[in-house]
Amino acid sequence: MNTTTPRLVALALLLFLPLLDAREPQTSPPPAQQSIRARALGIPFDGTPGALNSITDVAGVEVGYTTLISGEGKLDVGKGPVRTGVTAILPRGENDDPVYAGVFSLNGNGEMTGAAWIEEGGFLEGPIALTNTHSVGVVRDAIIAWRVKRGGADPGGFYWSLPVVAETWDGWLNDVNGFHVKPEDVFNALNSAHGGAIDEGSVGGGTGMVCYEFKGGTGTASRRIEMKEKKDAAPRTYTVGVLLQANFGRRPQLVIAGMPVGKEIPGQVYPRENGSCIAVVATDAPLLPHQLKRVARRVSLGLARTGTVSGNGSGDLFVAFSTANPQASNADKLTRSVETVPNDRLDPIFEAVVQATEEAVLNALVDNQSMTGRDDHKVEALPHDRVRELLKKYNRAR
Repeated sequence: MNTTTPRLVALALLLFLPLLDAREPQTSPPPAQQSIRARALGIPFDGTPGALNSITDVAGVEVGYTTLISGEGKLDVGKGPVRTGVTAILPRGENDDPVYAGVFSLNGNGEMTGAAWIEEGGFLEGPIALTNTHSVGVVRDAIIAWRVKRGGADPGGFYWSLPVVAETWDGWLNDVNGFHVKPEDVFNALNSAHGGAIDEGSVGGGTGMVCYEFKGGTGTASRRIEMKEKKDAAPRTYTVGVLLQANFGRRPQLVIAGMPVGKEIPGQVYPRENGSCIAVVATDAPLLPHQLKRVARRVSLGLARTGTVSGNGSGDLFVAFSTANPQASNADKLTRSVETVPNDRLDPIFEAVVQATEEAVLNALVDNQSMTGRDDHKVEALPHDRVRELLKKYNRAR
């Protein structure tokens, strides 16, 4: 492939590079956040979160958003209403060093570009982006242009790239066929990526998403785990972080802390499930690609804790990467020495993924707000007061 793609790169340069230096896009800020996360409602969770309870607790990981919100009323294809965006995750921030990675598909009614090369080669090379279903192509091409501009991973010239771009469908609220995500929106998300606290709910690629027929979108969480070399040795601390784009599930399925919340708060947004879930797992634990595929698979169990059955129409695609073993892909030496956690010691990491995934879904629901989109479709946010009442009713409050 890398001998036939200079034409693609040339086209990317021609079409997109002039935009990299253009004025930043006029993006809309998300609506005022409720600024409260799932733990603040008293929902009990297992495990110990990182300092921010976010994927950015994994050192070096950065996240950026572009949120596009405009228009109201009747759908006018190409004009709006617009409720969409793009989320960018940079595994090592500005450092372009590839990371070991693995992918898993729970249900394949979705798209994740670049997955075949991760499966084959074992490395994630460059950023991950999340957007809506019909914007995957423009986001993918814009990432190539952005990486070409920066010089990519090859100091001798950047010849080919297979970016990882994944999607969920936001057509209930958004003019999904209007192609409102533009290259400059992707550049903005990439260039604004940062560590530290990040936004949740109706932001970035999660802007127009629906989860369990409540307002869904972007959620994140993390877990810190301690693992010992030997029984009496000082423990090593590792972090597992999850960021997901939640756009799945029917209302009656929703379970929170074992409570049938969806049945207690009945409602219907659309006649059948139209959603998906994309999850990104990051860790600083030294894991190899086959182990990271196993890690990605455990996202399924975290989602199941919230009630989903991963319906036929749900594209549930997950990618996991490790920021350990820097320069593992560098070919300037014939061999490379790398570290890994043995398979028999992986259980705490698996458990952390399940716990962080469950909490990330609930953060996407809780740290959110109601939204009205195309054709006056309205999706209500999960009502905080009702959740608190149910926690008391079922004696589940933390």
